[in-house]
Amino acid sequence: MRKTIEVLALIVLGYLSWITYWALNGLDRLPDRVPTHFDISGHPNAWGSPTILWVLPAVGAGLYLLFTGLASVRFRSYNLPVRVTQANLPLIQEKTSEMIAWIKTEMLCLFVYIQSGIIQGARVGAFRLSPAIVPIFPGGDLRDSRNLHGRDHPRRTGTSGISSHGRIRQK
Repeated sequence: MRKTIEVLALIVLGYLSWITYWALNGLDRLPDRVPTHFDISGHPNAWGSPTILWVLPAVGAGLYLLFTGLASVRFRSYNLPVRVTQANLPLIQEKTSEMIAWIKTEMLCLFVYIQSGIIQGARVGAFRLSPAIVPIFPGGDLRDSRNLHGRDHPRRTGTSGISSHGRIRQK
């Protein structure tokens, strides 16, 4: 599953770079002034040269490399609500790497959304980025965080569960 997510992230990064290149060099070039910053309601409050659009692909590429490196590190110690044992360590390492891959992909999708909004707004003159999109992206990470329990560990129930210190407690 992680390799599929990695390929998806790479495709999104390529698409981000492509829409930026096409906006700056394509047939329908951008005006000399584009929005560079937006307020909390999504309206632009700073303007600049269209070449500033290369910042998001550059930051996206840097974060892609950083997150890829981070996902490849196999930590042996985790701060989780389950006891980390030799039996469940491989599962936890796998799920953690998968979660990092999802975060990377979601971040790049957010960059594409922002970049597309800037480009479209510069072309039509109506600028508005919806702040409602931001809470949608962490949803996948929350989904994966529930899967960190190994099969041999009890889940939270009324009679047994996991303490806040990561130790299994019994009633």
